[in-house]
Amino acid sequence: MNIDHASALQRLAEQIAGAQQYPKGTLYVVATPIGNLADLTLRAVHALGLVDAVACEDTRVTGQLLRQLGLSKPLIALHEHNESEAAAAVVARLQAGERIAYASDAGTPAISDPGARLVGAVRQAGLRVLPLPGASSVVTALSAAGDVHGAGFRFMGFAGSKPAERDATLARVAADDGSVVLFEAPHRIEALAAALGAALGVRPVTVCRELTKQFEEIATLPAEGLSAWLAADAQRRRGEFVLVVHARAPAPANAAEALPEAAERLLRVLLAELPLKQAVSLAAEASGAPRNALYARALALRDDAPGA
Repeated sequence: MNIDHASALQRLAEQIAGAQQYPKGTLYVVATPIGNLADLTLRAVHALGLVDAVACEDTRVTGQLLRQLGLSKPLIALHEHNESEAAAAVVARLQAGERIAYASDAGTPAISDPGARLVGAVRQAGLRVLPLPGASSVVTALSAAGDVHGAGFRFMGFAGSKPAERDATLARVAADDGSVVLFEAPHRIEALAAALGAALGVRPVTVCRELTKQFEEIATLPAEGLSAWLAADAQRRRGEFVLVVHARAPAPANAAEALPEAAERLLRVLLAELPLKQAVSLAAEASGAPRNALYARALALRDDAPGA
């Protein structure tokens, strides 16, 4: 953004957002774009121009953002390794009457990013926290997922870098009937996809890659198909990922009545010899019965089995 455009943006931000009060001695929690600079709000532009300093997760990232806006502000490094110490310094400056903004690298602070300890310290000191809402990859992914059975959601962040951590997280995901949002990095997405497929079978998952960026990609498919989807195009294994595990569809009032008798018999035979996911898949292919109904009935049969 050139100087003229930056100045015009700041004037527009002042015109639209300047009428609101921006008290001194306040921490301004600023949501920043998750990929597309145009998603920064005019209110955020105005506040960043008004504050005395900007605390941030990475001074290089936030410094670049400020330069794009034609702004120059003192920067305070505040990240996961120094948040408690840096928060004390920010509180002292707020007590002296300064306005301080906080921005993480992308999205809304304190949502799988630093910021929560800072906000807690500021509130504990009796000072004001003013949130400036904006981009959030969690809400962005949910809005594009089309999770028709969802009613609220559970945010679980990254599943864990070690297999044991990931498996424990996915066990909780599989046990949750509601919508669940996960993050994953590109170097771990293949391992997560394989584990999700094993844990969730045919349960739908929306995978979002590079949200709001030039090569954004969003797809909804059964969890067991995630690995094949990634393998189909090397580009799909690049970028940052947000995954929405869809809420489980409610089972029919009587799952047995929802299935033809022949499909029910076939499912029972296959369940006696095969894992649930494989039995459902083969029963659906052989009988033509709805996969969701077969899956719901398989779960009921498994839960009703002796010793279950």
